[in-house]
Amino acid sequence: MRSIKSISAATLALILITLPLAGWWKAEAIEDWFKLRNYNPPASIVNLANQDTMTPQAVHDFYVNHPQLIQGVSTFRQDCPESEQAIVLGCYRPVQNGIFIYDVQDARLSGVQQVTAAHEMLHGAYDRLSDKEKNYVDGLLEDYYKNDLTDSRIKEEIKGYKTSEPGQEVNEMHSIFGTEIAVLPAPLETYYKRYFVNRSQVVGFAQDYQKVFRTRQAALNTDKIKIDELHSTIIAEEQTLKNQLAQLNSDRARLDAEQASGQTDRYNSEVPGFNAEVDAYNSGVYKLQSDIKEYNSLVQDYNSLAGELRSLEQSIDTRLTPQAAQ
Repeated sequence: MRSIKSISAATLALILITLPLAGWWKAEAIEDWFKLRNYNPPASIVNLANQDTMTPQAVHDFYVNHPQLIQGVSTFRQDCPESEQAIVLGCYRPVQNGIFIYDVQDARLSGVQQVTAAHEMLHGAYDRLSDKEKNYVDGLLEDYYKNDLTDSRIKEEIKGYKTSEPGQEVNEMHSIFGTEIAVLPAPLETYYKRYFVNRSQVVGFAQDYQKVFRTRQAALNTDKIKIDELHSTIIAEEQTLKNQLAQLNSDRARLDAEQASGQTDRYNSEVPGFNAEVDAYNSGVYKLQSDIKEYNSLVQDYNSLAGELRSLEQSIDTRLTPQAAQ
């Protein structure tokens, strides 16, 4: 029979230190088990996880929050009430252990839900990092933000979080960088591999739906420049024609007077020059008419494209609006 050895003070101290940590880990695992034991994710949620190439760990962190696709702004805002006058497409609610994703219906914006799902999953994953892991990851994120981030749109987005959610900037960096930046420093790329088999696919979704807005806005900007330039040309042409017409009327009156007074030779000598003035004037009128037609066509195209852009923006506009009383 083997004898039982006594426990040294150092070993006892190690056990006393380790037990609370092990207890915390087991408590989280037990809590997760209860959350997931009867949870059957809807097919739409499974599809999002698959499309985002979530790893088993990421799927666990995603499903443990019972993610939901929510239709309708008012219903969605009941679950995501924060920043009511800002456009919000998803939220992670740690107290309720919930992830809520706005169900964007516009087929032109395919990819929005996938990026939102990955973004909110990363918020839940960030909450689960140990203090040591969080300190390490925070350092990587802040270093990239301060020294390597060049995307002005993302810089502005993070700047906005400093105002709207002070203290949460690094948490937001964790979700934004992982889902929207194609190339990250090697340590961050390695870190995000625990959540995505192919992170570039998630970034691709982000680039695709952002391109829908970006290309249309760029086209609007180009059309606006053309419209402004053509408008200035038309104004100048109208003024030139006005001056030419005044001169023609004056010259015609003189010619009529010469003809009436019998100054036939003088009249005949001045007629070709006058007719050349008329031809120049008429050419200017035809050019003006052509430019006005082009201007109207550009304005029509601009308004159509602006309407399309507004339609796209409305598809993701989750801001609450005042309701009429009965």
